[in-house]
Amino acid sequence: MAPADIYVVTERRYLDLARAQLPAIPPANFLGEPMGRNTAAAVALAAEAIARPADEVMLVLPADAHIADEAGLRAALAVAGEVAAGGLLVTMGVTPDRPETGYGYVLARPPARLVGGRETFAVDRFVEKPTVERARELITTGLASWNAGIFAWTRATVRDRLAMYAPEIVGPIRAICSSGADEDLDLAYPSLRATSIDYAVMEPASLEGAVAVVPMDVGWSDLGSWSALRDAWQAAAWRGDAALPTKVALGAVGTGNRRDLGSSESLVLAGDRLVVTIGLRDIIVVDAPEALLVCSAEHSQEVRGIVEEMARSRTAAPTPAPTPMPVPDPDRETRP
Repeated sequence: MAPADIYVVTERRYLDLARAQLPAIPPANFLGEPMGRNTAAAVALAAEAIARPADEVMLVLPADAHIADEAGLRAALAVAGEVAAGGLLVTMGVTPDRPETGYGYVLARPPARLVGGRETFAVDRFVEKPTVERARELITTGLASWNAGIFAWTRATVRDRLAMYAPEIVGPIRAICSSGADEDLDLAYPSLRATSIDYAVMEPASLEGAVAVVPMDVGWSDLGSWSALRDAWQAAAWRGDAALPTKVALGAVGTGNRRDLGSSESLVLAGDRLVVTIGLRDIIVVDAPEALLVCSAEHSQEVRGIVEEMARSRTAAPTPAPTPMPVPDPDRETRP
Protein backbone atom coordinates (compact mmCIF):
# COMPACT_ATOMS: atom_id res chain seq x y z
CA MET A 1 0.00 0.00 0.00
CA ALA A 2 1.39 3.38 -0.99
CA PRO A 3 1.77 6.11 1.67
CA ALA A 4 -0.66 8.26 -0.33
CA ASP A 5 -3.37 5.66 0.41
CA ILE A 6 -2.84 5.83 4.19
CA TYR A 7 -4.77 8.30 6.34
CA VAL A 8 -4.41 9.04 10.05
CA VAL A 9 -7.21 10.28 12.31
CA THR A 10 -6.09 11.69 15.65
CA GLU A 11 -6.79 14.56 18.01
CA ARG A 12 -5.51 17.87 16.73
CA ARG A 13 -3.11 18.24 19.63
CA TYR A 14 -1.26 15.15 18.35
CA LEU A 15 -1.14 16.11 14.66
CA ASP A 16 2.41 17.49 14.73
CA LEU A 17 3.65 14.45 16.65
CA ALA A 18 1.93 12.02 14.27
CA ARG A 19 3.29 13.79 11.20
CA ALA A 20 6.80 13.76 12.66
CA GLN A 21 6.59 10.02 13.32
CA LEU A 22 5.10 9.24 9.88
CA PRO A 23 6.98 11.51 7.47
CA ALA A 24 6.24 9.33 4.41
CA ILE A 25 2.50 10.00 4.67
CA PRO A 26 1.38 13.21 2.91
CA PRO A 27 0.57 15.97 5.44
CA ALA A 28 -2.89 16.38 3.94
CA ASN A 29 -3.70 12.76 4.88
CA PHE A 30 -3.80 13.59 8.59
CA LEU A 31 -7.28 14.38 9.91
CA GLY A 32 -7.51 16.22 13.22
CA GLU A 33 -10.44 15.79 15.57
CA PRO A 34 -11.16 18.71 17.91
CA MET A 35 -11.34 16.15 20.72
CA GLY A 36 -11.57 12.40 21.11
CA ARG A 37 -15.15 11.07 20.90
CA ASN A 38 -14.26 7.37 20.58
CA THR A 39 -14.01 5.32 17.41
CA ALA A 40 -17.50 5.82 15.97
CA ALA A 41 -16.86 9.53 15.44
CA ALA A 42 -13.33 8.87 14.15
CA VAL A 43 -14.59 6.35 11.58
CA ALA A 44 -17.43 8.66 10.57
CA LEU A 45 -15.00 11.53 10.03
CA ALA A 46 -12.72 9.35 7.92
CA ALA A 47 -15.60 7.98 5.84
CA GLU A 48 -16.99 11.44 5.15
CA ALA A 49 -13.82 13.52 4.80
CA ILE A 50 -11.67 11.19 2.71
CA ALA A 51 -12.77 11.59 -0.88
CA ARG A 52 -12.34 8.10 -2.32
CA PRO A 53 -14.59 6.00 -4.58
CA ALA A 54 -17.68 4.65 -2.85
CA ASP A 55 -16.88 1.03 -3.74
CA GLU A 56 -13.26 1.20 -2.55
CA VAL A 57 -12.40 -0.98 0.45
CA MET A 58 -11.47 0.95 3.58
CA LEU A 59 -9.34 -0.66 6.29
CA VAL A 60 -9.48 0.63 9.87
CA LEU A 61 -6.43 -0.26 11.96
CA PRO A 62 -5.82 1.00 15.52
CA ALA A 63 -2.41 2.61 15.85
CA ASP A 64 -1.62 0.88 19.15
CA ALA A 65 -1.73 -2.74 17.95
CA HIS A 66 1.44 -4.83 17.89
CA ILE A 67 1.67 -7.43 15.11
CA ALA A 68 4.42 -10.04 15.16
CA ASP A 69 3.55 -11.65 11.81
CA GLU A 70 3.11 -8.76 9.36
CA ALA A 71 2.94 -11.01 6.31
CA GLY A 72 0.20 -13.03 7.97
CA LEU A 73 -1.74 -9.86 8.72
CA ARG A 74 -1.50 -8.73 5.09
CA ALA A 75 -2.79 -12.10 3.90
CA ALA A 76 -5.73 -11.94 6.31
CA LEU A 77 -6.54 -8.36 5.32
CA ALA A 78 -6.54 -9.33 1.65
CA VAL A 79 -9.24 -11.89 2.39
CA ALA A 80 -11.14 -9.35 4.52
CA GLY A 81 -11.02 -6.90 1.63
CA GLU A 82 -12.49 -9.48 -0.72
CA VAL A 83 -15.34 -10.19 1.70
CA ALA A 84 -15.93 -6.47 2.31
CA ALA A 85 -16.13 -5.80 -1.43
CA GLY A 86 -19.33 -7.88 -1.41
CA GLY A 87 -21.05 -5.36 0.86
CA LEU A 88 -20.42 -6.84 4.31
CA LEU A 89 -18.84 -5.19 7.32
CA VAL A 90 -15.79 -7.26 8.30
CA THR A 91 -14.03 -7.55 11.65
CA MET A 92 -10.75 -9.34 12.20
CA GLY A 93 -10.81 -11.96 14.95
CA VAL A 94 -7.66 -13.01 16.78
CA THR A 95 -7.33 -16.69 17.65
CA PRO A 96 -7.19 -16.71 21.49
CA ASP A 97 -4.43 -18.55 23.33
CA ARG A 98 -5.70 -17.90 26.86
CA PRO A 99 -8.93 -16.89 28.66
CA GLU A 100 -8.23 -13.16 28.46
CA THR A 101 -10.61 -10.88 30.37
CA GLY A 102 -9.23 -7.62 28.98
CA TYR A 103 -10.53 -8.13 25.43
CA GLY A 104 -13.96 -8.34 23.87
CA TYR A 105 -14.83 -11.48 21.90
CA VAL A 106 -16.46 -12.19 18.53
CA LEU A 107 -18.52 -15.36 18.18
CA ALA A 108 -18.64 -16.91 14.71
CA ARG A 109 -21.68 -18.66 13.24
CA PRO A 110 -20.97 -21.80 11.20
CA PRO A 111 -20.70 -22.87 8.49
CA ALA A 112 -17.39 -21.45 7.36
CA ARG A 113 -17.07 -19.86 3.93
CA LEU A 114 -13.71 -20.31 2.24
CA VAL A 115 -12.30 -17.14 0.70
CA GLY A 116 -8.81 -17.21 -0.70
CA GLY A 117 -8.22 -20.51 1.07
CA ARG A 118 -9.07 -19.01 4.47
CA GLU A 119 -12.14 -19.66 6.61
CA THR A 120 -14.50 -16.75 7.12
CA PHE A 121 -17.73 -16.72 9.11
CA ALA A 122 -20.85 -14.70 9.71
CA VAL A 123 -20.76 -13.04 13.13
CA ASP A 124 -23.22 -14.51 15.59
CA ARG A 125 -22.67 -11.86 18.26
CA PHE A 126 -20.15 -9.73 20.11
CA VAL A 127 -19.34 -10.42 23.77
CA GLU A 128 -17.90 -7.70 25.99
CA LYS A 129 -14.95 -8.34 28.31
CA PRO A 130 -15.96 -11.53 30.12
CA THR A 131 -15.06 -13.11 33.43
CA VAL A 132 -12.32 -15.73 33.39
CA GLU A 133 -14.91 -18.49 33.64
CA ARG A 134 -16.94 -17.09 30.77
CA ALA A 135 -13.79 -16.59 28.69
CA ARG A 136 -12.91 -20.26 29.16
CA GLU A 137 -16.40 -21.25 28.03
CA LEU A 138 -16.14 -19.10 24.93
CA ILE A 139 -12.77 -20.54 23.94
CA THR A 140 -13.97 -24.13 24.30
CA THR A 141 -16.62 -23.53 21.63
CA GLY A 142 -13.88 -23.13 19.01
CA LEU A 143 -15.89 -20.27 17.52
CA ALA A 144 -14.65 -17.36 19.65
CA SER A 145 -12.02 -14.83 18.63
CA TRP A 146 -10.66 -11.76 20.35
CA ASN A 147 -12.06 -8.57 18.88
CA ALA A 148 -8.99 -6.86 17.41
CA GLY A 149 -10.76 -3.62 16.51
CA ILE A 150 -9.49 -4.03 12.95
CA PHE A 151 -12.19 -3.61 10.31
CA ALA A 152 -12.77 -3.68 6.56
CA TRP A 153 -15.70 -2.35 4.55
CA THR A 154 -16.38 -0.28 1.49
CA ARG A 155 -16.83 3.43 1.99
CA ALA A 156 -20.43 3.16 0.75
CA THR A 157 -21.25 0.33 3.16
CA VAL A 158 -19.95 2.03 6.30
CA ARG A 159 -21.56 5.36 5.37
CA ASP A 160 -24.90 3.62 4.90
CA ARG A 161 -24.62 1.70 8.15
CA LEU A 162 -23.57 4.79 10.11
CA ALA A 163 -26.60 6.64 8.74
CA MET A 164 -28.79 3.68 9.71
CA TYR A 165 -27.55 3.08 13.26
CA ALA A 166 -25.80 6.29 14.32
CA PRO A 167 -27.36 9.22 12.43
CA GLU A 168 -26.75 11.56 15.37
CA ILE A 169 -23.00 10.97 14.92
CA VAL A 170 -22.54 10.85 11.16
CA GLY A 171 -25.23 13.43 10.34
CA PRO A 172 -23.44 16.53 11.65
CA ILE A 173 -20.08 15.31 10.33
CA ARG A 174 -21.52 14.61 6.87
CA ALA A 175 -23.12 18.07 6.72
CA ILE A 176 -19.87 19.78 7.72
CA CYS A 177 -17.74 17.80 5.27
CA SER A 178 -20.22 18.49 2.47
CA SER A 179 -20.22 22.22 3.15
CA GLY A 180 -16.45 22.48 3.53
CA ALA A 181 -16.85 24.45 6.77
CA ASP A 182 -14.29 22.43 8.70
CA GLU A 183 -14.22 24.97 11.52
CA ASP A 184 -17.77 23.87 12.40
CA LEU A 185 -16.33 20.60 13.68
CA ASP A 186 -15.31 22.52 16.80
CA LEU A 187 -18.97 23.28 17.46
CA ALA A 188 -20.34 19.86 16.55
CA TYR A 189 -17.84 17.51 18.16
CA PRO A 190 -18.57 18.15 21.87
CA SER A 191 -22.19 17.11 21.40
CA LEU A 192 -21.46 13.92 19.44
CA ARG A 193 -22.24 10.70 21.27
CA ALA A 194 -18.95 9.25 22.49
CA THR A 195 -19.15 5.56 21.66
CA SER A 196 -17.20 2.89 19.83
CA ILE A 197 -17.84 1.76 16.28
CA ASP A 198 -18.48 -1.67 17.80
CA TYR A 199 -21.45 -0.44 19.85
CA ALA A 200 -22.70 2.07 17.29
CA VAL A 201 -22.58 -0.07 14.14
CA MET A 202 -21.02 -3.52 14.36
CA GLU A 203 -23.27 -4.98 17.05
CA PRO A 204 -26.62 -3.90 15.58
CA ALA A 205 -25.45 -4.82 12.07
CA SER A 206 -24.48 -8.30 13.26
CA LEU A 207 -28.08 -8.89 14.31
CA GLU A 208 -29.05 -8.41 10.68
CA GLY A 209 -26.38 -10.81 9.35
CA ALA A 210 -24.38 -7.95 7.86
CA VAL A 211 -21.07 -8.64 9.64
CA ALA A 212 -18.40 -11.24 8.86
CA VAL A 213 -15.32 -12.24 10.85
CA VAL A 214 -11.97 -13.32 9.43
CA PRO A 215 -10.00 -15.26 12.08
CA MET A 216 -6.24 -14.76 12.16
CA ASP A 217 -3.27 -15.85 14.24
CA VAL A 218 -0.59 -13.21 13.67
CA GLY A 219 0.91 -12.53 17.10
CA TRP A 220 -1.49 -9.65 17.82
CA SER A 221 -1.57 -7.55 20.97
CA ASP A 222 -3.54 -4.35 21.44
CA LEU A 223 -0.88 -2.98 23.82
CA GLY A 224 -3.80 -2.02 26.01
CA SER A 225 -1.81 -2.28 29.20
CA TRP A 226 1.75 -1.63 30.36
CA SER A 227 2.26 -5.37 30.80
CA ALA A 228 1.29 -5.92 27.14
CA LEU A 229 3.89 -3.34 26.09
CA ARG A 230 6.47 -5.09 28.26
CA ASP A 231 5.70 -8.45 26.64
CA ALA A 232 5.97 -6.94 23.13
CA TRP A 233 9.35 -5.37 23.92
CA GLN A 234 10.65 -8.57 25.47
CA ALA A 235 9.59 -10.46 22.35
CA ALA A 236 11.36 -7.87 20.21
CA ALA A 237 14.51 -8.22 22.31
CA TRP A 238 14.63 -11.91 21.43
CA ARG A 239 13.48 -11.53 17.84
CA GLY A 240 15.39 -13.74 15.46
CA ASP A 241 15.64 -16.72 17.83
CA ALA A 242 12.42 -18.70 17.50
CA ALA A 243 13.55 -21.22 20.14
CA LEU A 244 13.31 -18.65 22.92
CA PRO A 245 9.97 -18.02 24.67
CA THR A 246 8.19 -14.69 24.41
CA LYS A 247 8.24 -14.02 28.15
CA VAL A 248 11.76 -14.38 29.45
CA ALA A 249 13.63 -12.90 32.37
CA LEU A 250 15.89 -10.36 30.73
CA GLY A 251 15.89 -7.49 33.20
CA ALA A 252 13.89 -4.30 33.11
CA VAL A 253 13.10 -3.41 29.50
CA GLY A 254 12.17 0.15 28.73
CA THR A 255 13.46 3.55 27.70
CA GLY A 256 14.96 6.71 29.14
CA ASN A 257 17.54 7.46 31.80
CA ARG A 258 17.51 4.28 33.86
CA ARG A 259 19.77 1.78 35.58
CA ASP A 260 18.82 -1.69 36.76
CA LEU A 261 20.35 -4.39 38.92
CA GLY A 262 18.88 -7.87 39.08
CA SER A 263 15.31 -7.14 37.96
CA SER A 264 13.22 -9.39 35.74
CA GLU A 265 9.93 -9.34 33.85
CA SER A 266 9.67 -5.57 34.45
CA LEU A 267 9.11 -2.44 32.40
CA VAL A 268 10.68 0.93 33.22
CA LEU A 269 9.80 4.05 31.23
CA ALA A 270 12.02 6.84 32.48
CA GLY A 271 12.44 10.42 31.35
CA ASP A 272 15.38 12.74 31.98
CA ARG A 273 15.50 11.96 35.68
CA LEU A 274 17.51 8.85 36.57
CA VAL A 275 15.32 5.93 37.64
CA VAL A 276 17.13 3.13 39.49
CA THR A 277 15.51 -0.28 39.98
CA ILE A 278 16.90 -3.18 42.01
CA GLY A 279 15.56 -6.70 42.29
CA LEU A 280 12.11 -6.04 40.85
CA ARG A 281 9.96 -8.79 39.38
CA ASP A 282 6.76 -8.27 37.37
CA ILE A 283 6.72 -4.55 38.15
CA ILE A 284 5.76 -1.58 35.96
CA VAL A 285 7.42 1.82 36.52
CA VAL A 286 6.38 4.85 34.45
CA ASP A 287 8.03 8.16 35.36
CA ALA A 288 5.94 10.75 33.50
CA PRO A 289 6.05 14.52 34.10
CA GLU A 290 2.60 14.60 35.67
CA ALA A 291 2.77 11.43 37.79
CA LEU A 292 4.88 8.44 38.83
CA LEU A 293 3.26 5.05 38.36
CA VAL A 294 4.49 1.93 40.17
CA CYS A 295 2.31 -1.17 39.97
CA SER A 296 2.47 -4.92 39.59
CA ALA A 297 2.23 -6.12 36.00
CA GLU A 298 -0.68 -8.32 37.04
CA HIS A 299 -2.74 -5.24 37.92
CA SER A 300 -1.64 -2.95 35.10
CA GLN A 301 -5.12 -3.16 33.50
CA GLU A 302 -6.43 -1.25 36.52
CA VAL A 303 -4.56 1.95 35.69
CA ARG A 304 -7.67 3.27 33.94
CA GLY A 305 -9.53 3.26 37.25
CA ILE A 306 -7.01 5.44 39.06
CA VAL A 307 -6.78 7.80 36.08
CA GLU A 308 -10.55 8.23 36.11
CA GLU A 309 -10.47 8.86 39.87
CA MET A 310 -7.76 11.48 39.43
CA ALA A 311 -9.78 13.16 36.68
CA ARG A 312 -12.83 13.39 38.93
CA SER A 313 -10.82 14.99 41.72
CA ARG A 314 -8.88 17.35 39.47
CA THR A 315 -9.52 21.04 39.97
CA ALA A 316 -11.04 23.22 37.29
CA ALA A 317 -7.62 24.68 36.46
CA PRO A 318 -6.54 23.71 32.91
CA THR A 319 -3.79 21.15 32.65
CA PRO A 320 -1.34 20.66 29.81
CA ALA A 321 -1.69 17.73 27.43
CA PRO A 322 0.13 14.64 28.70
CA THR A 323 3.62 14.15 27.37
CA PRO A 324 3.56 11.17 24.96
CA MET A 325 5.72 8.24 26.00
CA PRO A 326 8.67 7.35 23.75
CA VAL A 327 7.75 5.12 20.84
CA PRO A 328 9.43 1.71 21.06
CA ASP A 329 12.07 0.87 18.49
CA PRO A 330 12.20 -2.94 18.25
CA ASP A 331 15.59 -2.77 16.54
CA ARG A 332 17.16 -0.88 19.42
CA GLU A 333 18.81 -2.71 22.30
CA THR A 334 16.40 -2.79 25.24
CA ARG A 335 18.62 -4.32 27.91
CA PRO A 336 19.71 -2.15 30.84
